[in-house]
Amino acid sequence: MLKKLKTIGILTIALVTSTAFAGNTKASPDIVDVAIKAGSFKTLVAAVQAAGLVDTLKAEGPYTVFAPTDEAFAKLPEGTVASLLKPENKQKLTQILTYHVIPAKVMAKDVKAGQVKTVNGKEVKVSITDHGVSINQAKVIKTDIEASNGVIHVIDHVILP
Repeated sequence: MLKKLKTIGILTIALVTSTAFAGNTKASPDIVDVAIKAGSFKTLVAAVQAAGLVDTLKAEGPYTVFAPTDEAFAKLPEGTVASLLKPENKQKLTQILTYHVIPAKVMAKDVKAGQVKTVNGKEVKVSITDHGVSINQAKVIKTDIEASNGVIHVIDHVILP
């Protein structure tokens, strides 16, 4: 009986230990998870979901995302976001969102001025001045938020293709 209890105890410890280690094998958060966790990209996350781009931004990448904050979306004319989130505007929303993504991981130290091709095929203008970095008319306000499949740079305006 004592031998049986020891065996059960060892099996229980093994099960608990393997379960604990299994819980710690989760990969680093991807771009979507990082954006959700940050809490300041609720509109962007809703737009990514409405455009059906969640799986794309959870893919291997690497990607650089110029992520407008909720305040940046609020700067758009009234009703614009609500209109873009409608199913009939999915293609237009997708074009706008993919204009915020570069198909490479570019850290702040590696940024160079010039034209850069985005995932949607159009180019954005990267400008570097004494006041910082801009992507078209949007100012980069925070850099190098790393994710498992790329990096996020926060911008203060939504950029339009």
